[in-house]
This record gives sequence, structure tokens and C-alpha cells, in this order.
Amino acid sequence: MIELNTDGKIMVRRCLVTFKPFRIFVVGIGFFSLCFLMTSLGGQFSAKRLGDSPFTIRTEVLGGLESRGVLRKISDMLEVIMKRVDALAKLGNNSDSRRLDELSSVINSLQPVGLVERIQAIAQNVSNMAVRMEQILQHSMAMGRVVRDGPSSQCEVPKDPRYPDCSSKVDWMRARWTSDPCYAFYGVDGSDCSFLIYLSEVEWFCPPLAWRNHTKPQPPKAPGKRQAAFRTDISTLLEQVGTGKESLSFMKRRIRRLAAQWGTAAHRLDSKLRRRWRDQKRILVHVGFLTEESGDVFSPKVLKGGPLGEMVQWADILTALHVLGHNLKISVSVKELQGFLGVPPGRGSCPLTGPLPFDLIYTDYHGLQQMKQHMGLSLKKYKCHIRVIDTFGTEPAYNHEEYATLHGYRTNWGYWNLNTRQFMTMFPHTPDNSFMGFVSEELNETEKLNIQRNKVDDMAVVYGKEASMWKGKEKFLQILHRYMEIHGTVYYETQRPPEVPAFVKNHGLLPQQELQQLLRKAKLFIGFGFPYEGPAPLEAIANGCIFLQPKFNPPHSSLNHEFFRGKPTSREVSSQHPYAEQYVGKPHVMTVDYNNSQEFDSAVREIMKTKVEPYLPYEYTCEGMLERVHAYIQHQDFCAPEIPFPLANSSKTKSGGQSGPFVALPNSTGLGWSSSVGAPLSWPPLSALQLFVSEEGQSCVEACRHVALVCEPAFFRFINNKEALSRLEVQCEGVETEMNHIFPAFSVVRKECGLQKEPLLFSCAGFSAKYRRLCPCRDFRKGQVALCKDCL
Repeated sequence: MIELNTDGKIMVRRCLVTFKPFRIFVVGIGFFSLCFLMTSLGGQFSAKRLGDSPFTIRTEVLGGLESRGVLRKISDMLEVIMKRVDALAKLGNNSDSRRLDELSSVINSLQPVGLVERIQAIAQNVSNMAVRMEQILQHSMAMGRVVRDGPSSQCEVPKDPRYPDCSSKVDWMRARWTSDPCYAFYGVDGSDCSFLIYLSEVEWFCPPLAWRNHTKPQPPKAPGKRQAAFRTDISTLLEQVGTGKESLSFMKRRIRRLAAQWGTAAHRLDSKLRRRWRDQKRILVHVGFLTEESGDVFSPKVLKGGPLGEMVQWADILTALHVLGHNLKISVSVKELQGFLGVPPGRGSCPLTGPLPFDLIYTDYHGLQQMKQHMGLSLKKYKCHIRVIDTFGTEPAYNHEEYATLHGYRTNWGYWNLNTRQFMTMFPHTPDNSFMGFVSEELNETEKLNIQRNKVDDMAVVYGKEASMWKGKEKFLQILHRYMEIHGTVYYETQRPPEVPAFVKNHGLLPQQELQQLLRKAKLFIGFGFPYEGPAPLEAIANGCIFLQPKFNPPHSSLNHEFFRGKPTSREVSSQHPYAEQYVGKPHVMTVDYNNSQEFDSAVREIMKTKVEPYLPYEYTCEGMLERVHAYIQHQDFCAPEIPFPLANSSKTKSGGQSGPFVALPNSTGLGWSSSVGAPLSWPPLSALQLFVSEEGQSCVEACRHVALVCEPAFFRFINNKEALSRLEVQCEGVETEMNHIFPAFSVVRKECGLQKEPLLFSCAGFSAKYRRLCPCRDFRKGQVALCKDCL
């Protein structure tokens, strides 16, 4: 330490003798004064965005006189700063050692270690800003010269019926073009000519101007198709995930821990696909909920018992995309998002500076909102490329903005007008969405045998890391305590949480590997009713536990429970973990009424007598997830226009005769697609379609499940026609076509039939007590409900 301090003093004295670093320091002070000046100009020079740090400067220039005025002010201030620096420099010729020592003492107190490097970084930022500012100003002036060269008579607002919004957009620009510096970046200077150039060449609301040179520079060619090759090395992925947040550290630990299993799954899938060609996609992953701009409430709670489900899923999504061999970019800040997308300087009102450089973008609702703020009209243009990771699901009635507003379905999270299959869920609870999922660690046969041998029949572990989850649970814990030793993993800092009963052995928050060891010994994993639909129950079942959970009567939903209020779904949750209840079930899962002490007591005694093996559904293995993600990437395309159906010749058989496309299925009340009718291109393929009719008040989710199938929203467009109604022998006095998330459907009593007018409202989830619905169902692969038998 003494040596370091001596070196520091020597460095300071040298600085004071030469005065070069000290000059830079003073210039640094001047720079921050400069920042204050720029921000005080009301955003004319720099625009501060929500979430930017106080020292984040965005170089945004309005152009023309305003820009030059700002530059003059900057020049004057710099001149004053340099005069002060020169005055201070004279101290270098002063031999007064006392003043030198005083200055040395002051700078020592400021802890100057690393100061020079920081100041140099600031100076570099100033230099970069000046260069960028000059580029923008030259661009603006060049555009201005082009505008002035155009005769004013040729800048009258055109009246073209193909561009009905042109006039109103010009009026808007006249009033608001200074509201965002991005307009100046694209050459807008306040003249009608500049408005028309912008609205015809950057946006698309006005017709091209005849006097403009329309030989635009050729956009960069889209890269040719490349083959995606499976990867087993995760080192580059770990580098891309980055550092600086505990949430990212958690995700990287998970990626490392499961790396071997991902590698094995990649080899298996490669063999299953017979090494066929797979297109490599350019993919951006923007994890919106981890950005500072969204508040990032998750990262600080990682080590304090906070929710980890979202981070588990994102870590697995990143790994799956990497292992499948795609070209990946990862963003966890708005600044990174802007850079990857090519957002012009400004406040987000203008389109991107070039074509979208990605084939797919995976994000969440926070990221979607950030993209809306910064992409301008480009979001509407490129939204078909977006995939939204959505834990609890989004139903069509909430997704369609106009319909949601008119019929009371509007929430804080819905109304994006996406195809609802672009939303991707953690569990397969909403067939209108795509099921993304996550993975649990898979055990080999030796590990399974060891677990069964070492199980402690009277040991239970509680699902609840936060003390607040234990409030009011002592009654049934007392019953459980009669039979079992109860273990908890509740986070605490200094003293035991009072909510945890004294008879519970609390281990505190455990690392993942230690928690797994605890689960491998325990017989029972017991839920308190919250959190909903997390990954922990599946991990416990995979480690040989029986999961005991409460039944909800009535089911929880957005209509009766605060947690679901505002979420874009009407789904009713019948238990803490509906997937475990419906898809796994007994003996691995028991769902009982915790308010019924006798039922609870009986369930505990049954669990103690029941022997189970560790069990993991195939769709939650690494191979299962790779299958799904591969199939979605290669086959789902929401940008290609859908061919209208029915086709003009859809009712003709291959032999030329007239017949409908639907045929009766053997030993079933349903209809299938006729093999003698040409099937339009579709994924899933139409050979998987099975058409059934629901009961009144029954959704297509329930109707398809009743016949051991799943509802497939991609098939609605093929059954939304009179041919389907006729083949089902439905009596219709009239057929109406309207926007209604129940349609296609019919009323038996009124003999009314309705077809769907808006494809975005095709809904598996919708139901009505008045209507029976036409339901497009399909089969699915064993252990993989997301994919039909011929979908891979």
C-alpha cells in the first residue's frame, strides 16, 4: 500500500509539472458544463430518453440555422474553457513548492487512480460526437440543397387516390416536424418539398415526386442462404450473454451446467433429421425485462429468493438457438437494441435507416414496447418477424386492438395485432399461441436407480422461497408435520423468518445443485398455490418427488384474481400448476382441496405409500425443445401472404369430379381433409386436420381435448366456409360474416351460422353459451404436444 501511494504522488507531481493530464481534466469539467448547456436547449441538440444515464448524449441535430447557432455557443464556451486552462498552465512555471504540495494534496484526495483513462475516454466520446455531428449536418445540408433546387411549383401536395393520407401527413409534418430530430436527419428542413421527399422516400404516404432522381442507391444485398450446422461448443454463447447483472450470471451458470445434455440432444436430432439442409437464420434476441429502461426488478432478487422462471426460459431459448447453429445477436439494453436495428438519431418517430438486418427477433412484452418506441413505422412493416416470449399466453380477442377496445378485452399487455402464434408460452396451455417451453435436467438410468434407493419416505420440501408465501399456511403444515419432516429453502439475511413455523428445517436459499440434492432425497414437493406455473414442480418430479398442489375452486382467472387481472387471457387456472395436473397427473402429481383437512390428510398418507420413478416429459428435455424450436424456425412464416381459401378449384377432385374437400373420418364423428383434393401448402400439413363441433359453452381447446387431440389455429382458414357447414349438415337460414372471436360457429336454436371476417380473431380459446363452434383439431407426437405426427 505504501509503495502504491508513493507511486501515486510521483504520478501527480509529474502531471502537475507537464500539466497535460490536468488540462484534460479541466476540459473534462468543461465538457460536463457543455452537456448542461446542450440539455438546457430543450432537446434541440440532444434528446434524453427514458432510462438514459445523465451522461448519455445522443447526437441529434435539427439542421440549418438552429444547428449553427448551437455550434457557435459550443465554440464560445470552449474558448472560455481553454483560456482558463492557459491561466492554470502558468502554475507550471511557478517554483512555489507550497502551492504545488497543496495541489498535490487536493488531487490525492480525489483518488486520481484511473482518472486519466476516464478523462481520455470522455475526450474520445467528445471527438466521436463531433464527427457524428458533422456527418449529420453535412447530410442535412445536402438534402436541403436538393430540396431548394426543386421548383416550389413542383412541391404542391399531390391529390392521388392511391395515397389518401398524403395531405393529412403533410399537415402533420408542418406542425410537428421539429418534435423529433430524426426528421432533420432525413433532410427535413421545414419546407413542403422536404416533407414530400420524406413522406414519399423514407415513409410511404405520398407518391414519388416526378422531378426527383429515383435511382436510389442499391440496398445491401441480403446474404445468401447458409446452412445451419449444429454446435456443441457454448463458449461463444457465454461471451455474447455478457456480464454485469446477477441475472446474466445465473443464466450463464445454467447454460454451463446443461451444456453436455444440449450437445447430446443436438447429435440425436441431427440423426433424426438425417442431416437434411436447415437454413441458418439471422436472429436478434432482445431480453426486454432485463433492460434498465424496463426497471429490471429481477436481477437484484436473484440471490434473494426472487422468481427465476423467466431467466430459466431465456437461458434455454438462447442455448437452443445457438446449438441449432443460427447467427445470434443478444441485447439486454435499449442502446444495444438501437444499434442492432439501425435506429436513426432521434426519439423513435422515423423508420429504420435500412432494411431489417434480422430474419427473426425474439423478445418479450417489455421489449416489444421498446421496439414500438424506437422503430417508428418500421415496427408495422417488420412485425411479422417478431416472436414474443409470453409466460401466461395471449388470446386473439385481447390481441386485436379494434375488437378488444369495442368488446371490453383491452388490457395493458394486449392489442398488438400480431398473429397469436407469434406469442410463445412456457407451457402448452394456450393452443392459439406457440409452445416454447424450457428444459429440465435429464437423469440417466444409474442416477434414477440411486435416487429411488436413497429416497426418504417421510421427508417433504416446500415450494416457496419467499417468507410471504408461508403466511396463513400453518394449518395444513401441522397436518403434514404429523407424518413428515418438513424442509424449506426460504431466503433470509440475518434471522429466521417468523412466517416459517419452528418445526420446519429451513436451509435458506440454496444453489441449484444443492437444491437438486435435497429434492433427490425428498419424497414430497408441496406447493402453496403460488407461484403459478413455474419450472420447479417439473424439476422436482424429474428428481423423483411427488408434487402435491392445491385445487382452485372456483378456478383463478382475470375475472376473479388480482394476479391475472390485466393479463391478455381469460384462461381459467384450476390449480397451481395445470400442466402438471393435466399432462403428468397421478401418481407423480396429486391435486387436492387444501381447505378440506380430511382430503389433505388422506393425500399425504397415500403419497407415503406410493413408489414413483423420476419422470420428465419428453417435451421438457433438451431434445424435445430443440425439435420444437427447429420446426418453428424452418416452417412458421408469418410474413408470406396467405393464399385465400377456398381456392377456385378446391372442390375438384384429382380425377376432375366435383366433391367437397372434407370426408368423414372412420370410427369418428369428425371430418378430415380428402386425399383426393389438392391440399394447399400449409404447416402443419392438412393431412393432420380433424374437424369437430363443440358443444354450447365449450371452447375448441376443450372440444379437441375431449377426443384426445389439440386445437390447431393454423387450420381455421380451411374450415371457415360454407362447405364445412354443409358437410357437417348444419341447418343455416342465413350465413353472416363478421368480426367475432367465436366464429366460425352456429346456433342450433336460431339456425344462425357465422363465418369469421378477421383472420387475427380465429380463436381456439373462445366460447359462447349460444353457439356450437367449428373446431380444427390435429394429432400430436408422443410427448410433444406442440408438433403433429408429420410436423418434424
